[in-house]
Amino acid sequence: MINAIEQIFTSVVHYGVLLFEIIGVIILLTTAFRCVYRLFRRSANTRLILAQGIALALEFKIGGEVLRTVIVRDWNELIILGAIIALRGVLTFLIHWEIQTEEKKLGLHEKNGEDSKR
Repeated sequence: MINAIEQIFTSVVHYGVLLFEIIGVIILLTTAFRCVYRLFRRSANTRLILAQGIALALEFKIGGEVLRTVIVRDWNELIILGAIIALRGVLTFLIHWEIQTEEKKLGLHEKNGEDSKR
């Protein structure tokens, strides 16, 4: 009985990780196509939109990695997953910093949690 529940739990986690990974890839590809189109139209905020899309895709990928930690069997796997999560976390931090820099450059500022143009 316990083995059957463990098998079901493991399968649910694997499918959840796969779903998070697929969503991250879809967001990344959609953002890339959208930004290539905007690049040809010479939009001013193409870099900002690209950075936001990459950040969102990375959040989903990190979510998949965190979910994957639930089924880790030994310390080596946990160390590898921890390193992946740390790298993606650092990338997300750098991209958010880039977003803030780009918003300042374009004259966008956060006010009470919402973006508004000045």
